[in-house]
Amino acid sequence: MNEEKIISILNNVIYPGFNKSIIDFNFVKEIKIEQNNIFITLDIPSAAPEVEEQLTTEIKNRLSKYTTPVTIKIKKPVMPRETSSNGKNILPKIQNFVMVSSGKGGVGKSTTTVNLAIALAQQGKRVGLLDADIYGPNIPRMMGIADIQPVFLGKTIKPIPAHDIKVMSIGSLVERGASLIWKGAMVTQAIEQMLEDIEWGELDVLLFDMPPGTGDAQLALAQNLPVTAGVCVTTPQKVALDDTIRSMDMFKNLHIPIAGLVENMSGFICPSTGEEFDIFGKGTTQPLADAYETTVLGEIPIEPAIREGGDSGQPITIIAPNCETSKRYQDISTKLWNYLLKVNEDGGVNNEEIQPTIF
Repeated sequence: MNEEKIISILNNVIYPGFNKSIIDFNFVKEIKIEQNNIFITLDIPSAAPEVEEQLTTEIKNRLSKYTTPVTIKIKKPVMPRETSSNGKNILPKIQNFVMVSSGKGGVGKSTTTVNLAIALAQQGKRVGLLDADIYGPNIPRMMGIADIQPVFLGKTIKPIPAHDIKVMSIGSLVERGASLIWKGAMVTQAIEQMLEDIEWGELDVLLFDMPPGTGDAQLALAQNLPVTAGVCVTTPQKVALDDTIRSMDMFKNLHIPIAGLVENMSGFICPSTGEEFDIFGKGTTQPLADAYETTVLGEIPIEPAIREGGDSGQPITIIAPNCETSKRYQDISTKLWNYLLKVNEDGGVNNEEIQPTIF
């Protein structure tokens, strides 16, 4: 047995919930052979004990035909302990909840949520995406599932699979183009039902594409789930930043840790030359991040492929994974995941009872 042979064997070990191996995901961090003993170290994104047990069993079974003893060490995140927003956890099988929000519409919040979800899945995380934008559900088209109906399992609903992600949207449950003229209580009830009635199963992270603003949907989510972190999406213009302050203040009042800001439409990449121009400004979000003691997770430029991908149901992280914008989404998703790990290790950053101001 040598390292090359071991890698060849491990390349057949498929990571649970995916079609790629632990080698493809680069989860195998070390292989050592000492005095006829094999030591294998993995670093996986799931804290679920069943994932660790399944991998350990399969690796040992595949290597059992050889007489060499095998020792497997698996590094994994800690299980979330204290809640962040102190919402009751009605989905205990899901480890992390991320609320993606914006102070105003039209800043690319849904596009950001979709591509972050895909980037996390490409890194081997078990990801769910809930379109909580009741009045403007765009996720079905962006994920290429606009013509797919969800499967009803008695009183529950099975999420729609797309790009290795479990997806559900109010847009998949009502007639396309139907206007939802709902009062606040109806919005709250819809959010609660989508949380309780969907069979998400085991997930490492569930992302929420929230409606713009700071209203009933945000409050309902925070009161029903221990939201691990919030992400604010904005554009460089001052008029957008003014509304982003309200969104940041909402996270603060709901005791939801702020993972950071995404500055969308930050510059324009010319498709013919690849040169970047700051047509709408750039870098204006840093002072706001400093004021709320958080960070700018990344700057996403305007690129025609982003719009084309969103319209076709093939987001840019799928159709052009090696382009500059996709690389930036991958970098943002890595920073977001590291922040979630930090929140869980710290046991949450605020243990006070939610006392939001409601008007």
